[in-house]
Parts: sequence; structure tokens; C-alpha cells
Amino acid sequence: MGIFEKFTDTIFLKEENSLEEQLNKLRIMRDKVVEKEKLEKDIKLLEYGIRGENEIVFELKNANIGMYVLHDIVIKCGDETAQIDFVIITSAYIYFVECKNLFGNVTVDSKGEFVREYTYLGKNTKEAIYSPYTQAMRHKDLYMKMWSKQKSLLTKLLFEKSVENNYKTLVVLANSKGILNTRYAPKEIRDCTIRSDNLIAYIKKDIASYDKLLLSSKKEMLQLANYFIDESIDKPDYTNKYTYLLEDNSFSDDKLRKALIEFRTKRAREKRQRPYYVFNDQELEKLLKSNVTSVDDLKRKNILPLVKVNSHGKEIVEVILANKRK
Repeated sequence: MGIFEKFTDTIFLKEENSLEEQLNKLRIMRDKVVEKEKLEKDIKLLEYGIRGENEIVFELKNANIGMYVLHDIVIKCGDETAQIDFVIITSAYIYFVECKNLFGNVTVDSKGEFVREYTYLGKNTKEAIYSPYTQAMRHKDLYMKMWSKQKSLLTKLLFEKSVENNYKTLVVLANSKGILNTRYAPKEIRDCTIRSDNLIAYIKKDIASYDKLLLSSKKEMLQLANYFIDESIDKPDYTNKYTYLLEDNSFSDDKLRKALIEFRTKRAREKRQRPYYVFNDQELEKLLKSNVTSVDDLKRKNILPLVKVNSHGKEIVEVILANKRK
């Protein structure tokens, strides 16, 4: 497959990370709440998680293999949803990656239980954690259900080829300073639990041992990647749970109106557009009257047309959150 052999790039079709958006929102909200302790804990967890995922992004971008990558994608089947950290589509296998950036050393025992050990402030702690392998397998089960309900013949053919035979789950631990011990872990867990610095070597070994006649073409890989994008849904905004902590959820109309108008003027200049392309006066009044805390609110409440939400929604929400009455 001569054409495919020339394809060595790592192409991120979905690279944005909703964790970073949530982190920015929590940082803005932090100065506006009475009970800061709950927020601070989640902020630290998000910061740590983002660092771990960024390690994997770095490894993938420097892989020189040829792959399509989707980062932080959510799929749904019926009432069930699955948030997948990374979907990596190569010529041989499709990997669903569950990323964990865990402080300390991790051991997987003979029962398949994940145990973390760490020292903090001179105190040694050993604790069991929820199995990322179980989490990854749940993603797989939901994925299989989603695929099985497809009616398109092309989709079913892709399903038979890429899911039943070519699908793999990976648990990747991103803490480069921690030790991973899977010596006594069950084989099915040991074979798919690795450190982030071993991720590319793992994938290369898989491709090298794969039947060259069965390798997928770049076109086939892209078709599958686009299917994921088409079937993905927006990630729930978990920061909404903190709105009740705000000292006052009402808006200072004068302050917010001025801030939104200033933003509209500046944004229009940056985009070389007329101000009403950002939002018009009627939409401004809707923004002032609606308790918006997320981009999803803008969509769900039909405050702005989707094209404006996609172009300016994130920044508009930041202006609103930054100008709530203290």
C-alpha cells in the first residue's frame, strides 16, 4: 500500500480539550464564591489531569507513525454516555485510551485491582482506586452498542473490519516520575496498561506485527475518524454544579451591559466585521436577562444563532462570568 506508507503525520481532527475550558471557568468563578474549598480541590484535579493529557498529546505529535487522533470525545447510545480521553486511529488498530495522571506509584495486583502508594507531608498512604481498565471496557461496550445499531451497509462493513478485529483499549499512566508495577496483574490488564513514555513504542510494535495486506488506507482511517466526529455529542458542563455557590447569581445590568458592548466592539475590530455580526442589540438584551454560565446555555436557550455561538460563544461566556455581581 504505497500511498499509505508515505502517511506518517499525526493529524488531530479534534484537539480541543473541554477540561481546559472547565478549568478557566472554575478559575473565574473562584473569586465569586463563598465556599472556595470545593472549587480549589476540583481546580487542582483538573490542572493535574490536563498535564497528564498534554504528555500524551506530545508523544502522539512526535510519533511519526501516521494516525488520526480525537481528543476528549463523548459518545452516546440510548441513555448511556462515555467520555473517551483519546481515540487513536492507525492503519492497524483503533485505540481507545483512558489517561490517568496519578500522583505516586501504581500497582495492579493479581485480582486486577489498582493500588496507589504515595508520600505526602511525610505520611505514607496506600489506597485502592477505581479501575481505569473497567472504565475503558465500559467505553468499549458502549461503542459496540452504538455501532451495532447503525443501519448503513458501509458503516456495518467498517464495524466488522475495525471494531471486532482491530479494536484495542489502553490504560495510559501519564506520571513520568511514578512507577507502574503490573507484574502480577491478569494478562488482559497487563497487556493494555502502560506508561505514557511507552505509548508510541507499543503502537509501533502492533503495526510492525500486523498483516501488511490488511492495513487500512489513509482514506479508510479518515472515514472512521469522521464517523466518530459525526456521532459525538457535546460534553456536559460539570461546572454548572457550582452555580449555587455564587454569592449572588443575579447580574449587574449596567456593568455587564458595558462589558458586553466593549467586547462586541473589540471583537468586531479583530474579526473585521460589523458589531451586529458578534451579537445585535436584541441579542444583547437576551444575554442580560438570561443566567448564562456556559456555551451550552447559549445553545440550549437559543440566545444566539449557532454560527455566533461557535465564533464568539466561549469569549461571551467569559465576559458574563467575569462581570457577575459580587
